[in-house]
Amino acid sequence: MPAESGESMEFTLVLPVLPLDGEVVLPGMVVPLDLSDAEIRAAVEAAQAAARAESGKPKVLLVPRIDGTYAKTGVLGTVEQVGRLADGDPGALVKGRHRVRIGAGTTGPGAALWVEGAQVEETVPEPLPGQVTDLVKEYKALATTWLRKRGAWQVVDRVQAIDDVSALADNSGYSPFLTTDQKTELLETTDPVARLRLAAQQLRDHLAEQDVAETIAKDVQEGVDKQQREFLLRRQLEAVRKELRELNGDGPDAAEESDDYRARVEAADLPERVREAALKEVEKLERSSDQSPEGSWIRTWLDTVLEMPWNERTEDAYDIQGAKEILDAEHAGLEDVKARITEYLAVRKRRGERGLGVIGGRRGGAVLALVGPPGVGKTSLGESVAHAMGRKFVRVALGGVRDEAEIRGHRRTYVGALPGRIVRAVKEAGSMNPVVLLDEIDKVGSDFRGDPAAALLEVLDPAQNHTFRDHYLEVELDLSDVVFLATANVLEAIPEALADRMEIVRLDGYTEDEKVVIARDHLLPRQLERAGLTGDEVTLEEGALRKLAGEYTREAGVRTLERTVARLLRKVAAQHELGQRELPFTVREEDLRGLVGRPHHVPESAQDPAERRTAVPGVATGLAVTGAGGDVLYVEASLADPETGAAGLTLTGQLGDVMKESAQIALSFLRSHGAELELPVADLKDRGVHIHFPAGAVPKDGPSAGITMTTALASLLSGRLVRTDVAMTGEVSLTGRVLPIGGVKQKLLAAHRAGVTTVIIPKRNEPDLDDVPAEVLEKLDVHAVTDVRQVLELALAPATTVAGAPVAA
Repeated sequence: MPAESGESMEFTLVLPVLPLDGEVVLPGMVVPLDLSDAEIRAAVEAAQAAARAESGKPKVLLVPRIDGTYAKTGVLGTVEQVGRLADGDPGALVKGRHRVRIGAGTTGPGAALWVEGAQVEETVPEPLPGQVTDLVKEYKALATTWLRKRGAWQVVDRVQAIDDVSALADNSGYSPFLTTDQKTELLETTDPVARLRLAAQQLRDHLAEQDVAETIAKDVQEGVDKQQREFLLRRQLEAVRKELRELNGDGPDAAEESDDYRARVEAADLPERVREAALKEVEKLERSSDQSPEGSWIRTWLDTVLEMPWNERTEDAYDIQGAKEILDAEHAGLEDVKARITEYLAVRKRRGERGLGVIGGRRGGAVLALVGPPGVGKTSLGESVAHAMGRKFVRVALGGVRDEAEIRGHRRTYVGALPGRIVRAVKEAGSMNPVVLLDEIDKVGSDFRGDPAAALLEVLDPAQNHTFRDHYLEVELDLSDVVFLATANVLEAIPEALADRMEIVRLDGYTEDEKVVIARDHLLPRQLERAGLTGDEVTLEEGALRKLAGEYTREAGVRTLERTVARLLRKVAAQHELGQRELPFTVREEDLRGLVGRPHHVPESAQDPAERRTAVPGVATGLAVTGAGGDVLYVEASLADPETGAAGLTLTGQLGDVMKESAQIALSFLRSHGAELELPVADLKDRGVHIHFPAGAVPKDGPSAGITMTTALASLLSGRLVRTDVAMTGEVSLTGRVLPIGGVKQKLLAAHRAGVTTVIIPKRNEPDLDDVPAEVLEKLDVHAVTDVRQVLELALAPATTVAGAPVAA
């Protein structure tokens, strides 16, 4: 029965073992062996003795030995010739014949190790299947490629002439790049087709590694050749330049500069002083050596100067009405800023019509500081201003900048020197009259590297910035036509000298009506698009928007309101995808709790009377201004037990020095005027007074809580509650006068957001009510007072209305 592919027929043999340390012989290979080795000589001599008895060629079993361990498969080899090797040592020429599977050891003549073995006869079906034929062709092609790379042309024909699959696979044993383990794997693979596939894969991997190595070597050689060629050419060029300088009397030769900076400078539209400075640098470049680092600095400087838009300006859009409509469409409220921009455009238009565009070298730029709490639209307003004016817009983030060189640039002598952020902003804009937004100017720091705020003094001074000098450029840069818009959260954090150079425009926050308009016209369409929804699929009733603005968020801006709207729309989108809600869907007030949870800011007036903070004597409601806008501030006062508490004043809540002094003043006033106010001031002498401001982790300072602390102490002593709907602000003096404070608009907006209906302010702050929106004033009962007595009369509830409270004498 013929054998199938991969099957083998076995014949028992008894052979002497010829161990091969670190070497593998495959069938068909002819190898010379050194008979100086005792084991090899013993095996050959034993084979010769056995052959004399059988009258045939001596036969040995060639077995690889790796780390003292014999392989399981060996090769039957015949000793073709015994003689001397090329070096004169005795040797034998052995040819591999067949694979032999090694069995148990046995006895035999001589000192060699004899073993029994089963000869493996390999057969391949005829004719060869198509896949095997393709494999043979692939292996021959790979072998031919490798042999040609080595220049072994005479071996190519020999490989091409081998048609037997087994012989072709075993021929790879001659490959010097194969490791002992790889050759052993070929030896132990008895299936000829599998062995040929393995040999092809090993050859393929080697050729891939060789290609990578050749590519790397070629790249390295090309780099070395290029460096050597460049070095030689540069030395020759230097010698030519030297000869030319001698012939021209040390004069510059512009044609020598490959980039031809002189031609570029002369062709550029540069101011006269800038042109002169650039030509001087070109002369230095022409005289410098290519190996000098100064040449690289000069090239970088010239590139920067040539990229600057020295005479590029955009034409302002003098459609005043159109600019106002753009501002109104993109921002609700913010009337002060819109009016200031409209005034600026109107004045620019009239100056241009009368030929007054430039006066004393200065143009009509503007420097505005937009000061207000986060989320009111200061940063986005800058882009709207540029849109309305038809100018380019550039934003410069100053938050956290601590290096003065970030503003004025580095000296050119430093490695990696760059122009300052102002110069880079003008270059980025591509015009000399952009709108530059200096974002977070109150967050600028200072350390040993300088004070960036001080470097901004020249930039933001309309009387100086037409001759601004950057440390890197070292030429005058006219910034007088730039509109600078600076944004800040806290005006007090801006250095006084810097604030004096800017026109301050306050953005004190939005009213509830303005927030509803902003949410409806701006926030909702933007968040609908981000949520993958349309206005036809989800609509929000105005009542729902008003509740979101009033009870779910309490802020001066609209950033949290926008996040809440986004969260609501995401919830609706997710419910629709889960099959829990059908679209279109209209969000009403009663739907909000199920979509975004319960309200977080319920007004005090809407709570149960017993749960209000002012439900006990000694608690008053004040108003304060923080970095996040206006806010409601509660003041709590208590008296210590005369037997256990020490006399004196205790203050808690992270209070500043000014606020601590206000508490001392309030206590002193009540002690000196207690009888007049019908208060039991004797308690103040023997019992300790404790005043606490909740939100104790937040630092607080300022004099405006003076009347609030006085009212809280008076409420505590008299037992009369402070009215829930009353909030107050004002500084108190020792004589009981109510002195003016700042931030009235922000405080009244905070009172309106908190649901307060009655506000007490100092009489001298009455003019500030003109800045408060009319819709807020309509909902607030504002009392302007001059004396603490008026405050107590308005704020304290009648004693007879307090259950269980002592009636004032």
